[in-house]
Amino acid sequence: MDETLKREIILENYTHPTNRKRIDDPSYIKINTNNESCIDNLDIYIKFNDNIIEDIAFEGEACAISISATSIMISNLIGKTLPEALDYIHNFYAMTEGQNYAEDLLKEGNAYSDIYKQGNRKTCATLPFRGLEKAILERLK
Repeated sequence: MDETLKREIILENYTHPTNRKRIDDPSYIKINTNNESCIDNLDIYIKFNDNIIEDIAFEGEACAISISATSIMISNLIGKTLPEALDYIHNFYAMTEGQNYAEDLLKEGNAYSDIYKQGNRKTCATLPFRGLEKAILERLK
């Protein structure tokens, strides 16, 4: 993926994020995830249907990297089983660490393939994934 396409993907998902809305429905789990070193503070709402992620939404204030990463995460994980979602999340983490990962699996998430070179931005990109991973692991207990 070339640099121009990466920027376009990030900008589009920042300016028009998927499912950015508050959810007041008790069937959703709410997870707060924040970055103590900056403004990023997101509430992520997850609705599970047995072993499947039925819906994800979010609200909050964050930088372009966090908002766009959240949007991309939501677009790629709604409808996935919990193991499929964890596989996606762990591949995203590997990518942000500069390790081998499944490029085909991440789709638009590949827009962050160079983020491992910017340690402070890595936290921004992984912020929503850490929140969702926490909710999934709690669900699997």
